[in-house]
Amino acid sequence: MANNIRGPMRRGQMGSGAAEKANDFKGTTKKLIKDYLSKYKIALIIVIVFAIGSTIFSIVGPKILGNATTEIFNGIVSKLSGGSGIDFGKVLSILLTLLVLYLISASFSLIQGFTMTGIAQKLTYKLRNDIAVKINKLPMKYFDKRTNGEVLSVITNDIDTLSQNLNQSITQIITSICTLIGILIMMFSISWEMTLVSLIILPITVFIVKKIVGKSQKYFTRQQDYLGHVNGQVEEVYGGHTIVKAFNAEEETIKEFEKANNELYRSGWKSQFLSGLMHPIMNFVGNVGYVAVAILGGYLAIQGKITVGNIQSFIQYNKQFTQPINQIAQVSSMLQSMVAAAERVFKFLEEPEEVSTVKNPVSTEGLKGNVKFDHVRFGYDEDRIIINDFNADIKDGQKIAIVGPTGAGKTTMVKLLMRFYDVNSGAILVDGHNIKDFDRGELRRMFGMVLQDTWLFGGTVKDNIKYSNPEATDAEVIEAAKSAHVHHFIKTLPKAYDMVINEESSNISAGQKQLLTIARVILANPKILILDEATSSIDTRTEQQIQSAMDNLMKGRTSFIIAHRLSTIKNADLILVMNHGDIVEQGTHEELLAKGGFYSDLYNSQFEVEEE
Repeated sequence: MANNIRGPMRRGQMGSGAAEKANDFKGTTKKLIKDYLSKYKIALIIVIVFAIGSTIFSIVGPKILGNATTEIFNGIVSKLSGGSGIDFGKVLSILLTLLVLYLISASFSLIQGFTMTGIAQKLTYKLRNDIAVKINKLPMKYFDKRTNGEVLSVITNDIDTLSQNLNQSITQIITSICTLIGILIMMFSISWEMTLVSLIILPITVFIVKKIVGKSQKYFTRQQDYLGHVNGQVEEVYGGHTIVKAFNAEEETIKEFEKANNELYRSGWKSQFLSGLMHPIMNFVGNVGYVAVAILGGYLAIQGKITVGNIQSFIQYNKQFTQPINQIAQVSSMLQSMVAAAERVFKFLEEPEEVSTVKNPVSTEGLKGNVKFDHVRFGYDEDRIIINDFNADIKDGQKIAIVGPTGAGKTTMVKLLMRFYDVNSGAILVDGHNIKDFDRGELRRMFGMVLQDTWLFGGTVKDNIKYSNPEATDAEVIEAAKSAHVHHFIKTLPKAYDMVINEESSNISAGQKQLLTIARVILANPKILILDEATSSIDTRTEQQIQSAMDNLMKGRTSFIIAHRLSTIKNADLILVMNHGDIVEQGTHEELLAKGGFYSDLYNSQFEVEEE
């Protein structure tokens, strides 16, 4: 749990008639089928067979129901002519047959739905596991170039979209195609003339839908754009509501929101109105078709070419005929979104991984913590070098302070030391061994790191401290907390060390969270310490409390301290003064002040600011 938690911006869902498209629909679909769905061949065959079976049994229903209607009609005519009347036994037999068919259809549908849900959830489970493993293998530069929201969106939104649409689209495609073909066969089996009349209505419907979608598309796009503006503005203002209130900017903020909200209203109204026209217009066209079919059916019935029951069955099929077409149109949109989501997931899984192991790695056992920077040159981008020629020879147990203005490369040196990045040229040595000769995980176990931004996860206080050493005993945890001067504070919390830390733990200040992270590092008992602005979020009194504990912790350990407040590193064994990626000065605090150079200017300017 970080100090400030902001959720990722969710990918907006496009409105009706608009679907997100994949860059390589064919290639991504092929990969999804080959690498993932092919593992569920038998289950997919079951889904297909039972989906087809469910559709067939369902399609036959109206034809059989028409036979019952014909039997009743003939019975009534027979009764009026003095005959025996309606044969209720035969009608009951037809209806029972129909009931059995619908029960079989429902059972088949249930089986295929259950099976397809299992496939979708297993696939989702595997993808989430793959992504969880992948995250820990990606290099730091991947995350530096992307926001947290972009990464989280792949893990949450894209996986959910893939799972939901996969579950619905496959069965929907199968049933829609089977339904469409089956209905056409049944309609032709009843009357080819009435079928042709029904098919004439189809291009008219497609033409109307295309026109409406074309008109509404631009308004849906505009609606989505302004929805993003409104959501972004709400998130921004909510995140900084304290600043908004402090500068009395409420009215201006409301005006900006109203402006964006008005645009959203206008585009939303137009898009929804136009898409809303589709249903009544299609109904009207469909009803015209029904009238034409009914007139033609009546004419054929008079001529004795068709029965009354068949007319009823045909009208039922005619009403159902447009449903699978609409469903296929909806599924195509779902497929586009699904493949686009799968494409982003696959792209994430195919990102180059960080090489964690080497052949014949050097062991960290017995190493003391001597560190040497030998002509180190580095840039996050090769054409933008920020560390030009860094040289330093640090003995084990020394306290090294790295100072300099913002952008001088101080934090970059620490990232290179822990191999979050590799140098472009030169080398970093630990006890004479190039850090590239260690396994990354083994190398990083040598380091204890306290950053400016505290990180605590949702768990107990004890679990957060034990994060660096899960095997530690409760006594060792308490001793580490005492060394960090946070034991007394923990004892005042409800449930003490067993208190669960979460976003609602507002009674824990930023300084106290920092103390907990320091206790975590103390428990790790590392050979080398890195303190990157570790006391910047701690008040003066708290800083004084932990300073002696930090001094004791650093004794006998190589320690790198990055600090802007130069008053906190006066007692460092060596101060490296960086500017523009190079060490411009080095020495003790007194030696550097005596030189009257860059460090002296930095210190005096900061001292003057503090005095003011």
